[in-house]
Amino acid sequence: MSQNSYLVLARKYRPQNFDELVGQEVLVTTLSNAIKNNRLHHAYILTGIRGVGKTTTARIIAKTINCENKDLALAAQACGVCDNCQMIAASKHQDVIEIDAASRTGVDDIREIIDSIAYAPVMATYKIYIIDEVHMLSNSAFNALLKTLEEPPAHVKFIFATTEIKKVPITILSRCQRFDLRRLDEKEIETHLKNILQKEGLEAEDHALELISKMSEGSVRDSLSLLDQALASNNHQKLLPADLVEKMLGLTDKAKVIELFESLLGGDFLAASKSFAEFYSYSSDVSHLVSDLMEITHKTTSAKLIPAYKLDGYSKFQQDKISEIAQKISLASLTRIWQMLVKGNAEINFSAAPKMAFEMLVARICHIVALPNLQQVLLNVDETKNPVASKRSEINDDVVNEILRNFEGSRVIS
Repeated sequence: MSQNSYLVLARKYRPQNFDELVGQEVLVTTLSNAIKNNRLHHAYILTGIRGVGKTTTARIIAKTINCENKDLALAAQACGVCDNCQMIAASKHQDVIEIDAASRTGVDDIREIIDSIAYAPVMATYKIYIIDEVHMLSNSAFNALLKTLEEPPAHVKFIFATTEIKKVPITILSRCQRFDLRRLDEKEIETHLKNILQKEGLEAEDHALELISKMSEGSVRDSLSLLDQALASNNHQKLLPADLVEKMLGLTDKAKVIELFESLLGGDFLAASKSFAEFYSYSSDVSHLVSDLMEITHKTTSAKLIPAYKLDGYSKFQQDKISEIAQKISLASLTRIWQMLVKGNAEINFSAAPKMAFEMLVARICHIVALPNLQQVLLNVDETKNPVASKRSEINDDVVNEILRNFEGSRVIS
């Protein structure tokens, strides 16, 4: 590798030991104990979303059981400096064969594996086959693997990785020990990113890391790729600001989302259209704006139902504003708006003109919330002029709710 070649953070800080594997405590404990007690299974299958460490875990297993430092190996650790460890980490070891099942799906590729397992390892203790995206193998390939997978030679270990565990035949699953690598939560990813920035001699605003961890959706690799992109955008500055990350991700400022949400609740189509126009001028990701509105709806509902609900990631002003909205709006109205946003989001994702689809969604919401409060109309009408009012005492919440459902909406904020 040339001196000018840059190694991305996801590769530079890839875990090299079980201790460095983030967020997979159950897997680490089980595999470490299996190695320490010499109870290694002959086949493992690792499943989970992208970027949580499936291939990395497979390499760690391969390094640990083939490490030349036997004392460390018995303690479920890899030295990282012996020839076996370094070659496995670089994917160059001749006894650790990594196969991409997405490009080698046929039965002939599996026959090559079957023919080669009879030969003893050249350098290592075990010959290990790591098959990534194993669910991409054809049915014939899976069938050809069955007998070998059930009774492989003592020097052979199989490690499968997949993001689509449901596509793997049950006959394969029954021959493997399965580990589900979990999606990391946002706090775990934030802590991991802070540690990496500290090693790089850099800093970031807390909100910047919050945004990156949220957008990564539980994937460590995705979070590191976003951090790499943000650092490149920051032009080698020591502090990574949150506003730069917001612009890079095309995110809407939370205060503007709350402002748009208030316009919708007030039935003010002009104000809502103006807020949307400001957003659209610097980001065309309309579906993300709908997701932000759904998040505000969810937070408002939580603030209404849960005493002292903590609104993490929001400023004091924004928290007060959401709490104020929660006091004014009814739960039925929040539910109705949520359903409209969910339906509108699906329409926008499949629309050839997402901008117009969002504007129509805004129009529908503003129309619904601008309608009169039907419950008040029914209960406060003059008894002498309307026979319905004479039975005011008989009108209960269930009746009103049924009328509201048929009417398709009422005023949101009284």
